[in-house]
Amino acid sequence: MPTLVVEVNDLQKVYPGGKKALKGLSFTVREREIYGLIGPNGAGKTTTLRILATILEPTSGTARIYGYDVKSEPEKVRRLIAYLPEEAGAYKYLTGLEFLDFIASFYAEDEQAKRKMIQEAWKISGLGIRIKDKIKTYSKGMLRRLLIAKTLMIHPKLAILDEPTSGLDVINSTRIRRIIKKYAKEYGVTVLLSSHNMLEVEYLCDRVGIIHEGRVVAEGSPAELKKKYEAENLEDVFTKIVGGEEI
Repeated sequence: MPTLVVEVNDLQKVYPGGKKALKGLSFTVREREIYGLIGPNGAGKTTTLRILATILEPTSGTARIYGYDVKSEPEKVRRLIAYLPEEAGAYKYLTGLEFLDFIASFYAEDEQAKRKMIQEAWKISGLGIRIKDKIKTYSKGMLRRLLIAKTLMIHPKLAILDEPTSGLDVINSTRIRRIIKKYAKEYGVTVLLSSHNMLEVEYLCDRVGIIHEGRVVAEGSPAELKKKYEAENLEDVFTKIVGGEEI
């Protein structure tokens, strides 16, 4: 049996004022798997990722990463994960290279390991000589590429990616998807991602959980879901399950 990296059981989150974001969410993610969590706006995707990243605490239920409880053992969880929010930022007055050096200094065991980590991130980013420019001069897409590089260069046990290719053009989106797949298959990085891009999810993900109104309402590989719901693509599956209106 594959090792379970993520175990979410009956997770509930109620925000101040009584809004219920999660209403008994349950799913698992296996080691070396790319798992996609998809759903309409407001379904609870980002809340779920923030709980797993130890930024939010659940109201009830459990969430574990490699057996560690995200609520009672957050420090142990943080040693295993890297989290990329959808609206992440960076220190704009540093150069891209200085930013990578700063981040790598927290993870590398020695100077040689740090240099290797930075070189790897530089390659992932595809920024070329622009890596030496101030981050404040970067476009949204360039910043996103830098942040993806920062997330993957440390080879986390679990990479939690919220809209990983947000703001990227087609060429860079395609390139980043290939890199994510490579890190999962060759380096053993387990990936949990959320995306509104169904093409991206179908290409990347081994399994998909469709979340609606705070619960996972369907789960399986893209092929299994398409077969079950007699759909040509994942977008059609999503529409049938969530109940999109016909135009």
